[in-house]
Order: sequence, then C-alpha cells, then structure tokens
Amino acid sequence: MSNKSGPVTSVDVAKLAGVSQSAVSRTFTPGASVSNDMRTRVLAAASTLGYRPNAIARTLITKQSQIVAIVASYLENPFYLSAIEQLSKRLRKEGYCLLLLVSDSGEADEFLVQSMQYQADGVILVSTTLSSTLAQTCKDMGVPVVLFNRVSRHGNVNSVAADNYAGGRLAAQVLVNSGHRRLAFLAGLENTSTSRDREAGFRDELAALGVGPYQRAVGDYGFEQAKVAVRSLFEGGRRPDAIFAANDYMAIATMDCLRDDLGLRVPEDVSVLGFDDAAPSAWRGYQLTTIEQPAQLMVENAVTLLLDQMRGEARDARAVIAPVRLVVRKTVRGLVPAPDQEPAGDA
Repeated sequence: MSNKSGPVTSVDVAKLAGVSQSAVSRTFTPGASVSNDMRTRVLAAASTLGYRPNAIARTLITKQSQIVAIVASYLENPFYLSAIEQLSKRLRKEGYCLLLLVSDSGEADEFLVQSMQYQADGVILVSTTLSSTLAQTCKDMGVPVVLFNRVSRHGNVNSVAADNYAGGRLAAQVLVNSGHRRLAFLAGLENTSTSRDREAGFRDELAALGVGPYQRAVGDYGFEQAKVAVRSLFEGGRRPDAIFAANDYMAIATMDCLRDDLGLRVPEDVSVLGFDDAAPSAWRGYQLTTIEQPAQLMVENAVTLLLDQMRGEARDARAVIAPVRLVVRKTVRGLVPAPDQEPAGDA
C-alpha cells in the first residue's frame, strides 16, 4: 500500500512500473492491446500502490462509458438467457461492459432514464413488449440502438431477427409431409412480431398445401400459460395430432402437459414441434424437434450493427434476417434424427 497522501493515480503506477501513463490506461481498458510483460508490471505496481482505476473519471475524459445497456422484460425463455450471455462475451471482446435492465413494468421511460444515468454508449433491446416504443425514443435522442429478435414496425431502426416467417412455413411443411393433418398452433404474446410472423408463415404454407383449418391457442410465451392452452386444445372432439409451438419453452411445457396431465405419448399420439433450439430442447427427457434460430450469427450481427452506429459508420437503418433450419430429434412422428445427433445430458 502506498504512503503517498491523497489518491494513487495512474501517473504513480506508471512511475513505479517504469512505463508510460498510456500503458497503464491500456492495461485497465478491456480489449486494449498490451503485452503480457507490460501487463504484469503494471498490475504488480498497481497492487503495491493500492491503485484502482476510476471508470467515472475516464468517462468524463473520453465521453464514453464503455457500457452497453441490454433491455429485457422476458427472461423465462432459455434462448434469451443464452443470447444475453453471448452478447456479453462478444461485447467484452470489444472492450464494453454489459448493463442488464430487466423489468415487467412495461414503462419505456424507466429504462431510458436508467440507461442515460449510466451514460450507456448503446442499447440492445431484447424486450418482448418495449421494443418499438423504446427503440424509437433512443433513436430520436441519438442513442445507438439495435432490436434483437425483433423487427421495427416502420423499418427505421437497426434490427436483427431470425426468418420467423420462413420458419413458420417450414414447420407446416414438416408436419404435413410427415403425415399430420389435425394441426394446432400454440401462439406466444399476440403483440410480438415473432409470434405473428411464425403463425403467418405456418398459416400461409398450410393454405398452399391445401391443409386446414388449424386449431389455435395462446400460451403467451409462458410455461404454465402454455399448459392451460394445450389442455384447451383437447377439450373438443377434434383433437390435434400435432402441435407447433411458437417457441421451445412452450413446446417443452406442451410435452409435460401431454404426458403428465393428459396421459398421451409424444410423438406416438401427438407430435410436438418447437422454435428456437434452446439448450433444454436437446435434453434426454425432451429431445425436441425444432426450428433453430442461429443465435451466434444473430449476436454477431447485432453487435456489428451497434458498433457501426457508435463509431458513426452507420447511415441508413438495416434489418438483418438470419436463416433458420430444422433440427430433427424425436418429437415429430415420421422424422428420424441424423445418426450423429446424440442427445445431451439433462442439466
């Protein structure tokens, strides 16, 4: 510990380590280039002197906080937990820390105030309900913003999403081609573009194939809500022989409901198809056949779009649509998984 009166500064660390002040600054800047030898010397000197870098002071000097705010209001879905983890790691490589703001209040202003208080350099929205309003507010205030797994209603905000419409069409093709005719769609939140687009693709492809009508229930992207919705599908006389759920989280709830509450077998009695390819879908207890969203590709594109804005390199808003693909496991009757597709262990 230093005997120097007053706070220890980076200048003190630089003198003791025998390096420049800029070298000390780079050592404590995530993602900055510095040799291992220099990093060791600086950290040793900092430890001896009891030096702690002042992020607030750095923000005042550079006018950048190196913070990106992630705004979310729905983290039940394992897909979003994984995506946020990947976003954090990817942003860290660029020298940014992640500020996660989570609430179900639905107040866009609350999130904007919080992100502004922390002087966030940019915002990524993975919220199911706040996206459109908050994205436009950020844009109007000059705050770089990207919608993740959402699309802008007016096309004036940068966004990254999977091809939800194509995924819905693919789901219809898979179920019809595997011999199913009494189909049902389990919708998510009605006001989200993900659920709307997936259902639109499903509906249009069924019409093109001459199959219909299909049954419909709303699970609101929730686990227990999905179970209630599934039970309602089996109260009438025309019970479905296949259910396409708007995400894996509801698909897993569907399987639990069919097996535990209704005494039905999956896929012998009812086939189940999901959307996301979230980690639990590969667990031995589920082995869910699903439409995969390419999370890593979506994360990479979202970070690139945000960095371009923060560096002043972006001009017009871009909407990146990532391709989807079918992942065959064991919940759709008539489909056989690839030999190399081994089930993952339960977590």
